[in-house]
Amino acid sequence: MIEVKKNNFLFNEEINTYLKCIIKNKSFANGYIFYGAEGVGKKQTALRFIKEIFKQSSPRENVEERINNNNHPDFLIIEPDSLLKTKSSRSSDIEKTIKSGSEIIKIAQIRNIKTFLGQKSIDSEKKIVLIIDAHLLNEAASNCLLKTLEEPSNGIFILLTSKLNLLLDTVISRCQIVRFRSFSSKQIESILENYLDTSKLNINTKLKSEDLINSANGSPNQLLKNIEIWNDISDEIISKLDSPIKNSLEILEVSQLISEKLEIYQQICLVNLIQTMWWRNTKSIGLVKKLENLKYLLRKNIQPRLAWEITFLKISIEEIRD
Repeated sequence: MIEVKKNNFLFNEEINTYLKCIIKNKSFANGYIFYGAEGVGKKQTALRFIKEIFKQSSPRENVEERINNNNHPDFLIIEPDSLLKTKSSRSSDIEKTIKSGSEIIKIAQIRNIKTFLGQKSIDSEKKIVLIIDAHLLNEAASNCLLKTLEEPSNGIFILLTSKLNLLLDTVISRCQIVRFRSFSSKQIESILENYLDTSKLNINTKLKSEDLINSANGSPNQLLKNIEIWNDISDEIISKLDSPIKNSLEILEVSQLISEKLEIYQQICLVNLIQTMWWRNTKSIGLVKKLENLKYLLRKNIQPRLAWEITFLKISIEEIRD
């Protein structure tokens, strides 16, 4: 496990300044949409914003603890069903869940908001509703949310999403959009060097720091995830992945090892890391495209072992031709 030396690397100063100004002036909108790629600090920033709002109206010492434990009487969090089912599991278990069409926020969950807002605030001037992955609202839930947003209430809505285009235009029009941009390569590099204790990180001639930075795709959370997964992968697998495999028998052996030893979410992260390593060595666009298709097949959970075998075989044929 990589230790975090400092825990504020996910907070964007520009956004924090904007939110602090809102709190100071008490100029709260009825709704906010925190929009940006996965893993760029939307949830962490939203929780900090919520804590500061509650501290302003009710400066109790245990506000942060109550929010972290989700037991504040004026705070309601709405999440897709599949996430709710893993509440009692480790947070890393949630990452294992592959997004699917069955993951939705249902109308019954949104109706709970009306009940929640209909009750008098206990510890604060405002009640706050945080909706995780708001783009997973189904049609009925979206329409119900719209009606709730239209009605005067004592509530503040914060919707988190990485897919703004999947929200109803009418919902978007009733909220202020707070845009979270992906981190630059320099920012990701700074996090790797200054915020993380990488003394136990298995970086060698195969995986370099630049590979971790590039495979993060501007997401600090993805950086952490990639590091942890790389450290969990056995040397037996890593030793065979420094460059495209050309031997057919080796391809079959490695594909079997990967599919048997690694969870699907670990396999997808491994593909990201392989992409960056192999691109650095080959600069082959065709290779990158084949690995992108492999990620698609893995997300669909379509015969993972066969998907690895076919992808590696196609890449080896292309390498031989070149």
